[in-house]
Amino acid sequence: MHTPSPERLRARHLGKSFPGVTALDDVAFTLRTGEIHALMGENGAGKSTLIKILTGVYRAEAGTIELEGRPFSPASPREAEAAGLSTVYQEVNLIPTLSIAENILLGRQPRRMGLVQWGAMRRQAARALERLGLELDVRRELRSISIALQQMVAIARALDVQARVLILDEPTSSLDEQECQALFTIMRRLRDQGLAMAFVTHFLDQVYDVSDRITVLRNGRLVGEFATDQLPRLELIGKMLGRDVSEFAPAPDAPPATGADAPPARIFLQARDLGRKGAVQSVDLSVRQGEVVGLAGLLGSGRTETARLLFGIDARDHGSLEVEGQPAAMRSPREAIRRGLAFCSEDRKTEGLAPNLSVRENLVLAMQAGRGALRRLPRAEQQQVADHYIQALHIKTPDAETPIRNLSGGNQQKVLLARWLAMQPRLIILDEPTRGIDVGAKAEIEKLVGSLRERGLSVLFISSELDEVLRVSQRVVVLRDRRKVGELEGELDEQRVLNLIARA
Repeated sequence: MHTPSPERLRARHLGKSFPGVTALDDVAFTLRTGEIHALMGENGAGKSTLIKILTGVYRAEAGTIELEGRPFSPASPREAEAAGLSTVYQEVNLIPTLSIAENILLGRQPRRMGLVQWGAMRRQAARALERLGLELDVRRELRSISIALQQMVAIARALDVQARVLILDEPTSSLDEQECQALFTIMRRLRDQGLAMAFVTHFLDQVYDVSDRITVLRNGRLVGEFATDQLPRLELIGKMLGRDVSEFAPAPDAPPATGADAPPARIFLQARDLGRKGAVQSVDLSVRQGEVVGLAGLLGSGRTETARLLFGIDARDHGSLEVEGQPAAMRSPREAIRRGLAFCSEDRKTEGLAPNLSVRENLVLAMQAGRGALRRLPRAEQQQVADHYIQALHIKTPDAETPIRNLSGGNQQKVLLARWLAMQPRLIILDEPTRGIDVGAKAEIEKLVGSLRERGLSVLFISSELDEVLRVSQRVVVLRDRRKVGELEGELDEQRVLNLIARA
């Protein structure tokens, strides 16, 4: 393990709040010269807020920051960059139609008498790439090279301003395994040159592959700072989730079902080696008729990406899908719906709700879309469907004409479920159906999932709350770092799932 050097960046007692939310509460973070420091935490942990404070997007309401021993409080990203702190984001934030050289030196082109010195600019860009061990024709348009190489160009641009601290904010999210390893080679080279790097990622394998130390945040507070080689994977997961799992021993595999058990129901959906570059590497998954299958894994494990492939929102690069034993291309959500699938997105506000429409109008959207724009669903039929599901799902609303934006989060979620149930699906994919709703509403949603199963409907249930997945599922497929790492059936417990996630 690389031996860290003295502190380069030091933040202490940082605090930041937004209306109704404490994003950071007494958080500390130390970044040393010549190290790769992983910043870990689930959704809402405070990672993004911390990064934005360090880079000048936000101003901290409490606490102090020092850069190389001097007070540091950037008022903007440009000011942070001028002080030697650069950031490379998940999405390449460059101009695809300009050349590689122009992107590296954008806004800093060498000039003489007001004219750009093209030769000098290309030589300087080439030197910036050489520091990363790359040889590229800097005259090429950025869009002509791969996403992985564009990410390297973004790093070269960040370093060209004499950066002393480099923040890499999920730079591997769109890279395959080989491209990640190429990036890690460059990161190690930069570390050995004395650069201090903060590495934000959700992928456990990558953390243990490349980082020297780990800082864990949870719910806006600092959990702790650890040497990577002294923090077992299972203990890291426990600290991220707030669970006491450090004493867990690997559990034996569950025993196979005995002959006395009833034969399994017929398989409705079967996926084999399902994958898409930058999203999911390889997933084998089946869902039987009248079964709830849970997808478990940490943030970034590929749960939502798998759901999007199954529903035809994203196109798969490899693998096969079958519905009721017949091959299914699943080239679009329309085809998925035609084959009996439904999908409730985790982002109900952006991808689900039409906030200015009424409960009735939101509820019948899928039915109307299925009929087409020229075959309007009669108003009386709309009212009948809305009234039926308002009563069946106990949706709390003054009436069907109330704008859906006026409902609570739990009742909005019920309307989205009703929208798809009205289509009479055979399988419904629920992606984080209880996120952002109160405890009582969560219990009602879980009860509803059980009743759907009893009626013979198949459910693929995705939730970041592991105990919730275990409560509603008959079988659990476990993902880690965009691939399936195991499957549990029968005796389901948290220990088994966490050990599969942590297994090297």
